[in-house]
Amino acid sequence: MEALISLLLVTMSSIFLSVSGSNLESFLQCLPQHVQPSNPISDVIFTQNHSNFQSVLNAYIKNRKFLIASTPKPLAILTAKHESHVQATVICAKQAGLELRIRSGGHDYDGLSYISTVPFVILDMFNLRSIDIDIANETAWVQAGATLGELYFKIANTSKVHAFPAGVCHSLGVGGHISGGGYGNLLRKYGISVDNVIDAQLVDVKGRILNRESMGEDLFWAIRGGGGASFGVILAWKIKLVAVPEKVTLFKVDKTLAQGATDVLYKWQYVAPKLPEELFIRVMILVPKEEKTVSPNDCHEMSWGQSTVFFLDSSQNVTSIDVLLQRPTEAKISFKAKSDYVKNVIPREGLEEIWKKMIDNENMFMQWNPYGGRMSEISESETAFPHRAGNLFLIQYYESWPEEGINATDLYTNKLRDFYDSMAPYVSSNPRNTYLNYRDLDIGISSNNQTSLKDAEVYGTKYFNGNFKKLVEVKTRFDPDNFFKNEQSIPPGNLN
Repeated sequence: MEALISLLLVTMSSIFLSVSGSNLESFLQCLPQHVQPSNPISDVIFTQNHSNFQSVLNAYIKNRKFLIASTPKPLAILTAKHESHVQATVICAKQAGLELRIRSGGHDYDGLSYISTVPFVILDMFNLRSIDIDIANETAWVQAGATLGELYFKIANTSKVHAFPAGVCHSLGVGGHISGGGYGNLLRKYGISVDNVIDAQLVDVKGRILNRESMGEDLFWAIRGGGGASFGVILAWKIKLVAVPEKVTLFKVDKTLAQGATDVLYKWQYVAPKLPEELFIRVMILVPKEEKTVSPNDCHEMSWGQSTVFFLDSSQNVTSIDVLLQRPTEAKISFKAKSDYVKNVIPREGLEEIWKKMIDNENMFMQWNPYGGRMSEISESETAFPHRAGNLFLIQYYESWPEEGINATDLYTNKLRDFYDSMAPYVSSNPRNTYLNYRDLDIGISSNNQTSLKDAEVYGTKYFNGNFKKLVEVKTRFDPDNFFKNEQSIPPGNLN
């Protein structure tokens, strides 16, 4: 019986590879038929036998645990250099029966932008990175493959009194970051990224390039916070620039438990969401490797552009913002992340229990990001991003480890899961909300690579609350055959 089963598996594997090869051949033959000779596509196609395939694949994998040989690989990577390359990839992947994964920066925490368990291709957007700023109208068009660092650099070198509300990490790809919401340190003053988007370009399932007018307000609503990869390929965003002073002030104060950190954080929960909206005070909680004391020079004045560097790494003496232009290097660490929303103040006794659980886990940290201000003024249904009034702060949990191998991954991932479970009494419930851009497959996935409504409701309500129903309705109209999908995508309503 064992020999028969083994033979059956080998035979099935051979059929799978044969089908994949046939699909890939059909895909590759289709591509040139959908681009003009003036924009050849041949030099942006990397199949597995291409000498640069592995380096192109690894360049935008930000989590080292996915660099191992057993991680499923795409049949091909398309590094589009022209809009027609994106259109051709969508049309031909659908025609050839291949799944499409879309990558703009590679920060998808659980790798959904570059991993699949069925035959698939990656559409990598990193070459589409132009930024066109119109200071007179205080707007900018930003292509999906640009990084936040490149956007911040361009804004800072164009104007000393403009900014854009988005994330802290400079290597985030604009396309995916904004489509998931876009959370950063200007949110209390101006909301998140999607609150400052006024137009978009998207390639739909038919290969058409749509803007806000041609896609309609429902689809434009859905891609602002609902995850663009469920509905099409984001080509570019038109964003609204916001006003900032020529000089902003940043400070960093370290407190240990012996110095009263528990009392400070207890009071922070009451104060931080109610401060003037110009103030954003993030808390970073970690087990220190050495004792720290309060710096005598806590406050630093600098331009907004310099602040984007300082906020990410306050140990730097910021004299230049050129670091914003650095593209990614190979991932150095493995990690797992999760998130929670907090609606009620965590009591002192709860904080003390949290510290006890953290003491034995030096590889984990938490970020607590305050709400209030503009975030409490915007309706939950204004965009697909629902987490607005009623939240005191957002928690990000982040566990990292230097060791390689599946044993280390299991060990540290389970540590984080245990800690996350212990936080249940202190965070939102029914549903226990989480943030789409902190992608977490632990909270629910689709089965058999075919997203169903039943499966999607599990994670969909946690990410989107009541907006999930409307997202399904939009998906049903614009992608009824569910071409744009992943393990946590929005399904059309015709799937059971």
